[in-house]
Amino acid sequence: MSKLIFCYGAMNSGKSMQLLTWKYNYEEAGYKVFLYKPAMDTRGSFKDGENKGVIASRAGLEASCTLVYEDETFSKYLDKINDPKTIIMLDEAQFLTEKQVKELYQISLKYTVVCFGLKTDFRQCFFEGSKALFELADDIRELKTVCACGKKATINARINENGEILLDGEQIEIGGNERYKSMCKHCFEREKNKKM
Repeated sequence: MSKLIFCYGAMNSGKSMQLLTWKYNYEEAGYKVFLYKPAMDTRGSFKDGENKGVIASRAGLEASCTLVYEDETFSKYLDKINDPKTIIMLDEAQFLTEKQVKELYQISLKYTVVCFGLKTDFRQCFFEGSKALFELADDIRELKTVCACGKKATINARINENGEILLDGEQIEIGGNERYKSMCKHCFEREKNKKM
């Protein structure tokens, strides 16, 4: 049965690795898997003019994907698909627009759509895509990771070059471990209070 699944977690919770594992498992079961990610995620390699990018995990797994821009629809890529054994998978789904998530919801009436992404930004506010996915997904799953203290990390703290947390700035700033740190709420609040 087709559905819309949203797997979310803080940074370093293995979202991309899980996506690539699911891809492998679906393909082993005879499904055709189509991979996408929003083009604003500039990490990975790109082929100019071909809308091609890479989904890569910190564990070293990677696969080619199609880059989708904010003003694009998925129907542009899926019009020719007519196989019920089709799975659509997206990484960095927090960067989708509400309109794109609504389109994926409609697509999930026919095919299974699996989205992986962050729940909230460094200020603990929803991203547009995440909010829409929480509203529309049939199945929501949390992927867990740990804070340096050992507790469950739920916050994507933005840090500066000295490792100090930042509390202001644009919602979207692409980066990895050099720019963000997964933290539990207790450690985050303690670090935040140092800034006050």
